[in-house]
Amino acid sequence: MRKPLVLKNARIVDPSRKRDEIGTIIVGADGKILASGADAQNQGTPEGAEIRDCRGLTAIPGLVDARVFVGEPGSEHRETIASASRAAAAGGITSFIMMPETDPVIDDIALVEFVKKTARDTADVRVYPAAALTKGMISAEMTEMGLLQQAGAVAFTNGRHGLNDTQVLRRAMTYAREFGAVIALETREKYIAANGVMNEGLLASWLGLGGIPRETELIPLERDLRIAALTRAKYHASQISIPESVEAIELGRKRGAKVTCGISINHLSLNENDIGEYRTFFKLYPPLRSEDDRMAMVDALAKGQIDIIVSSHDPQDVDTKRLPFGEAADGAIGLETMLSAALRLHHAGQVSLMRLIDAMSTRPAEIFGLPGGTLKPGAHGDITLVDLDEPWLVSRDSLLARSKNTPFEDARFSGRAVATYVAGQCVHSL
Repeated sequence: MRKPLVLKNARIVDPSRKRDEIGTIIVGADGKILASGADAQNQGTPEGAEIRDCRGLTAIPGLVDARVFVGEPGSEHRETIASASRAAAAGGITSFIMMPETDPVIDDIALVEFVKKTARDTADVRVYPAAALTKGMISAEMTEMGLLQQAGAVAFTNGRHGLNDTQVLRRAMTYAREFGAVIALETREKYIAANGVMNEGLLASWLGLGGIPRETELIPLERDLRIAALTRAKYHASQISIPESVEAIELGRKRGAKVTCGISINHLSLNENDIGEYRTFFKLYPPLRSEDDRMAMVDALAKGQIDIIVSSHDPQDVDTKRLPFGEAADGAIGLETMLSAALRLHHAGQVSLMRLIDAMSTRPAEIFGLPGGTLKPGAHGDITLVDLDEPWLVSRDSLLARSKNTPFEDARFSGRAVATYVAGQCVHSL
């Protein structure tokens, strides 16, 4: 039997209700929140409840990560659903959307069911499958979106790949509109920077590496925005990295496109200079941009022009990362460090804590229709307790993810999740 949970004397930051106050959260034996706020202590303590004094801690809705790559099925040596869920819980994440880029690709009902069953059996947090937008993610033929959505797919995407066939894109968006489904795409032009491996500019020239121009992101984004406005579909730009993309999205919204966008925590925290002497853990897509670009994106996040922050957790092993920079695979893990890296922006006074939590919890839950992102009564008791000032060092040995390709190795952070609750049950505690 589950015990009720009482978290008292916590600073409660709940963007869904615009609340920032000292109070109590009470979760019933059914895993639902009974009361939350400054007046919740007047509700009384349920019999047999587990009581925790959270003085000095901040209670936030459990984080919702909308872009997580997992190796299962097909590459379990890189990451399984179980290991990803443990890493997520350690990072304060209570729900994540799993990308369909597995082997085989999640493009039919049986594989959606496999992800859901495996998550039920092995995961500590809530795992929601995204399904492939096109069969095999090769941009030639649409998947059965209606059936996949009924099976439990919460979004449709081509993962790391863009969708190059505009006619297929228009048909897919028109079809998705009828189901209210979200189309989430990587804005990645296939040809303009086929040999590029980092941001195009002076540093790439100094390092002798092929550059990826900004137009690689901007051209497909502007096309997608036009098609989204034409079809009136729900379109989500999965990862943007340059201020020109923000401008394009703002213009698309004015034209009537139903568009949202995300940015990875890496592009809010790091820049191209971090590549240093060909450090492949910093080889990402989109590539790390200039410091001016990073600062502009932080400003856009603070203003609400960028909707959500994602970890873009992408585990790679030594066979794909311990290579010359140009040959190494893109991607970095991020489930365990997303919150702490984001708190750097809060401590620096660049983004308010309310906006950060909104971008990592409330807003992604709203965009993808997930039951989370709020501490209001009646919601799931998915709660993260955060010590905003807890110092810690990211060490390879302490990471719970199977792959260790973090760009934050040996980084010093202030602030981390000290406890994570899913339906009122503790799934992680320091």
